[in-house]
Amino acid sequence: MIATASAVAFVVFSSCKEQLQEAEEINIAETPVQTVDSMFVVQTDNGRLKMRIEAGIMERYDNDTSAYELFPKGLSVFAYSEDGKLETMLFSDNARHFKSKVRSSEMWSAFGNVFVQNVLKQETLQTDTLYWDQANKEIYTDCYVKMYSNDGFMQGYGMRSDEMARNSILYKTFNSYGVVIKDSTKVIIDSVNFIGPLLPDRKTKVVKKKK
Repeated sequence: MIATASAVAFVVFSSCKEQLQEAEEINIAETPVQTVDSMFVVQTDNGRLKMRIEAGIMERYDNDTSAYELFPKGLSVFAYSEDGKLETMLFSDNARHFKSKVRSSEMWSAFGNVFVQNVLKQETLQTDTLYWDQANKEIYTDCYVKMYSNDGFMQGYGMRSDEMARNSILYKTFNSYGVVIKDSTKVIIDSVNFIGPLLPDRKTKVVKKKK
C-alpha cells in the first residue's frame, strides 16, 4: 500500500511539472493585453457626434513595433455628416485595426460580408474585403464589388471612395445596368435619420436592391 501511494504521488507531481513547462512556453505577443465584450464607442468633435463603433468583442494586442485590435465577432460603424445626420454605415463579419509604432501609420481592415451604405444617397456597396485609410480619408478594395443605388446596379473588381462613401468609383465593371427613366413623383423617406439612432441598435439592417 505504501509503495502504491508513492507511485501515485509521483505521477501527480510529474503531471503538474509538465503543465508548468507548457505555461512557460506561451507566446505573450499572441496573447491579447485587453479584451472588451459588447464594445460601444462614441467619437465627438467639439460636441458634434462624428462616429459610433459597436463590436461583440474587441481584442487588443501589443508588441515592440505595432499595436492592433481584432474584432472576431464583427464590427459595426456609424458615421455622421457635418449637420449631424447618420450618413454612412459599415457592417462586417470580422475586422482589424492596426497602428504602426515605427511609421506612425494607421489602417482599418474589414473582412467577410462587408456592407457599406450611404443612407443619404440610398447607395449600398457589398464586398469581401475593405480597407479604410484614415490618413488619406478614403476606403478602397481590389476585390469583387456590387453596388446598388436608385440609378441601377453595378459590379466590378476594385473600388475607391472617400471615407463617407459619397463618391464611389468602381473599376473593371461588367454586366451592369442603369435606370434610364425615373419617376419624378417618387418620394424617398430617410427613415433612419427620422428615428435618429444613437444607442446600440442590434436590429439595424442593410437594405439592398435585388438584381
